[in-house]
Amino acid sequence: MIGPTYPFRGGISHYTTLLYRCLRRRHEVQFFAFKRQYPQWLFPGKTDIDPSQTHIHENGAQRILDSMHPVSWFRVASRIIRSNPDLLIIPWWVSFWAPQFWTISFFVKVASKTKILFLCHNVVEHESNWVNKILTRSVLSHGDLFIVHSEEDKKNLLGMYNGANLRKCFHPTYDVFNQSEFDTIRYKEQLGIEGNIVLFFGFVREYKGLKDLLQSLPEVLQKVKVTLLVVGEFWKDKDMYMRLINKLGIKESTMLIDRYIPNEEVGIYFSMADLVVQPYISATGSGVIQTAFAFNKPVVATKVGSLPEIINNGKTGYLVSPKAPHELANAIIKFFSEGNTQLFRMDIEKEKYKFSWDRMVATIEELTQ
Repeated sequence: MIGPTYPFRGGISHYTTLLYRCLRRRHEVQFFAFKRQYPQWLFPGKTDIDPSQTHIHENGAQRILDSMHPVSWFRVASRIIRSNPDLLIIPWWVSFWAPQFWTISFFVKVASKTKILFLCHNVVEHESNWVNKILTRSVLSHGDLFIVHSEEDKKNLLGMYNGANLRKCFHPTYDVFNQSEFDTIRYKEQLGIEGNIVLFFGFVREYKGLKDLLQSLPEVLQKVKVTLLVVGEFWKDKDMYMRLINKLGIKESTMLIDRYIPNEEVGIYFSMADLVVQPYISATGSGVIQTAFAFNKPVVATKVGSLPEIINNGKTGYLVSPKAPHELANAIIKFFSEGNTQLFRMDIEKEKYKFSWDRMVATIEELTQ
């Protein structure tokens, strides 16, 4: 395996770490992890280092891959070739990693019989352009096998490589954040929140549709008293969102927590929430839905990417059109008005088997047979 792990933060780091943990229970695995991801000047957030006190960590990772040092790329390729594994797993999500992953996969392909599996979080990255697409195509051309998490990514990949040997497997659940009880009453008191809570969680970027959710809130508040809790680091344009909140007159019903949330605090916000909302304009997969499901929280999401495949409409959440504040408002009002929280929780519990890490490992095993 290649990929990020602790001390780097974020969903891809958590994903590769948990996959490594699960894979090594059944296989001999070497994990070549990042020593450095992005240079600070290029990273849009405050830092890519995880500030958490509770780490998602697995022993055995070899932290030798430096994005800015080509020597480290050749070193990783050389170690893989010498160890002669059956399979090399490379995550793919952003074209910044094209030079590094192209170099490693090229030399492994030329100098060994190792099969290369690209685990595609995004075949085409969010907010991409033609350069990103060319770089993506050049790297994925070295793949023998592929795993995607959505029909949209399956379509995108087959558009590049008709006949690609691929499998679709749902993004596994992040139940690692739900390992203890949370005193939600105390946390609500600390934040000064009462009543119903709607949660928007994760980095705030334009494609995630927070603007549409804010525009839906005045209509919601006419029927239901809620607090919108926006939890996650704003990568840009925070002032624009603040101006919109003031213009809509929803400041008293909106709370912004503008920072990266460490692992030990993630469960606080999901346990407090009654409903999680993902108003994405575009998407492929979502770790936020899988975190919500780990806490048995229903989700209102848009019909983009894999979200309609993950959410059972009317049972584990509601699906609405993207860029449709009125539909968002109706779904939120419907959830709180009908009072079927317990039924939603039961249906989410029933469907969790679809999203297990063991199922992910089984998909990899089936693909490589």
